Amino acid sequence: MPLSFTPNETFTQLKPTNPHRVLVTGAGGRIGSYYAEHAPAHHVRRLMVRPGDPDAQKLAAWGEVVEAALDDRVRLIEICQGMDTVVHLAANPNPNADWDSLLQANIIGTYNLMSAARVAGVKRVVYASSIHAVSGYPPDVQVKTSEPVNPGDLYGVSKCFGEALGRYFAEQEGMSVIALRIGAFQSLQKAADPHNAGLLDAFVSRRDLNQLLVRCVDDETLRFAIFHGLSNNRFKRLDLSDARALLGYEPHDDLAAENPQFKHTALAEDPETHKGTPQGRK
Repeated sequence: MPLSFTPNETFTQLKPTNPHRVLVTGAGGRIGSYYAEHAPAHHVRRLMVRPGDPDAQKLAAWGEVVEAALDDRVRLIEICQGMDTVVHLAANPNPNADWDSLLQANIIGTYNLMSAARVAGVKRVVYASSIHAVSGYPPDVQVKTSEPVNPGDLYGVSKCFGEALGRYFAEQEGMSVIALRIGAFQSLQKAADPHNAGLLDAFVSRRDLNQLLVRCVDDETLRFAIFHGLSNNRFKRLDLSDARALLGYEPHDDLAAENPQFKHTALAEDPETHKGTPQGRK
């Protein structure tokens, strides 16, 4: 089975830097703003927002705020200058989005960002992919990173494009790229809501995803990789083995432990799938 990662055996560009200069696109969103506030001290943050974004002022407490749009490649090259890593979160996040909006933000915009980072000499892009890149698999199958993409919607198709583009830039253009297939990003308070039990197999907490982002930024061993971004749920739609083995990812949270419908139930998980059942029952 083909590997979903390429080791950094001959790629000498990833030298450790302290401080580590990180540009975050989409910094006003839920994931970006949490990282901006909770990133480690050695991450010096440049936080990109859209022109006129009302979140700019509150983000200024955590780093340098810059304005740019994904359709302005010249401006993207400017703000990538001097950066070690770009965490690319800016996108249309709507799974029901139509093709035209996905084309502009998630396909053309992703190309503009990655090519701008390459021109500016950025060492690595951490690309926010999505569980939707593989949501077309049956619900009782736990997906591994080495398995083919299988998007369940056009939004997922746009994320498959970003993963493929990232591998191209890593293998052919000499810039390291790590793609994270992010699950349902929610607070622990949201996880505890009985109405959110449908997130049982896809939940990722804010602190777990932030840990994974930081590990991707700091890694020096990989040229390219795809990792899955879920918490330590008793049910896991996506396999976390690669993130644990290659990055040392240690997720803390579990939706079943937070949600009153499940937290007092002992669950056993079938290792071949993500399908769990209460112990002693089939």
